[in-house]
Amino acid sequence: MKALAIVWKKELKELVRDRKTLMLSLLMGPILAPLLVIGLAKMGESKAQEQMEQALEVAIVGAEHAPNLVAWLDAQGIDRKEVADPDAAIRSQSEDVYLRIGEEYAEQWRAGKPALVEVVHDSTRQDSSIPVRRLEGALQRYSQQVGALRLLSRGINPQVAAPLMVTRKDLSTPEARGATLAAMMLPYMLILFAFLGSMQLVVDTTAGERERQSLEPLLATPARRGAIVSGKIAAACSVGVVALLLTLLGFKIGANLAGGISRQMAVGMPEIGMMLLILLPMVFLGGTLLTCIAAGAKSVKEAQSYTGALVLLPMIPTLILMVNPVKDALWMFAVPFLAQNQMLVKVIRGEAIAAQQWAVYVGAGLAMVAVLWFVAVRRYHQEKLAVSA
Repeated sequence: MKALAIVWKKELKELVRDRKTLMLSLLMGPILAPLLVIGLAKMGESKAQEQMEQALEVAIVGAEHAPNLVAWLDAQGIDRKEVADPDAAIRSQSEDVYLRIGEEYAEQWRAGKPALVEVVHDSTRQDSSIPVRRLEGALQRYSQQVGALRLLSRGINPQVAAPLMVTRKDLSTPEARGATLAAMMLPYMLILFAFLGSMQLVVDTTAGERERQSLEPLLATPARRGAIVSGKIAAACSVGVVALLLTLLGFKIGANLAGGISRQMAVGMPEIGMMLLILLPMVFLGGTLLTCIAAGAKSVKEAQSYTGALVLLPMIPTLILMVNPVKDALWMFAVPFLAQNQMLVKVIRGEAIAAQQWAVYVGAGLAMVAVLWFVAVRRYHQEKLAVSA
């Protein structure tokens, strides 16, 4: 333990002397994470509010077939505009949506049949979803009103045509309903910064020392290789924990300043503390894995090329869950990155994490850290480790 403490103090002292590395390790996450997550959320909220409040101008093809409908839409804040080629305008993204009224609309209307109207849009464009929903909602309200008037004119109660009254009871929390964007972005950002928060220090204490030829004297001391490795990992994890804590505090402050974000997500101090507990195993996992990888590099440049690919690992579960959402299963909490993603989403949504899930998560995380620590120690037993390129 004494040798471990000596190596731990040595690495932290060298880090403090290297102010550039210290600033990158401690300040990159606290600055970038709140700016990216909160900035994107505020941008999306502002865009949605702007689209909901501003007057909607829509091209209407065949407006002469349904003058009453066009006039009703105008009264609902949906103005008609002239567009030469609406299909081309949709493809070029100069228009979000347009309405096509069929030539047989008037004939179908007089016959009491459903009159055909067509909402034309590009479903792959996310920015057009609000205008499309506004137009479809207005058309649905018009259809209901006219249908009720037709029944009344025939002396029939409109409620006869509605044998069922369907209502919804939403059991989701307010945080879950408002945290869609954050639930996708925030877990990835926090996992990434927790996983790679100690990268600068790890690269410098392994590949950097090997490149400077200062690793050989350290390995020549009576200290056991396991103590040396443990001291380096402990120093890296210490920096990673501080950087993670600063990142979470930065996100907490940013969410409070943003106002709307704090109302949409659970970002109180209990939730921040829960996020810290969830991400601590990721700090240790990142520190040991980075030590294993960087120990095999002969230069800082080579180590950085290896660790650069690790940025993709936290992204994998986020992308999978975006295209293939799945229900929680106990085995997920034993899978690195996926477990953190699922647990962070639960915290953001204001949901409880079961004790069994905690047990599987902590047990699997500690087991993986132990395996990686063993691999790192074995690598430090290799005599070629002290030889530079």
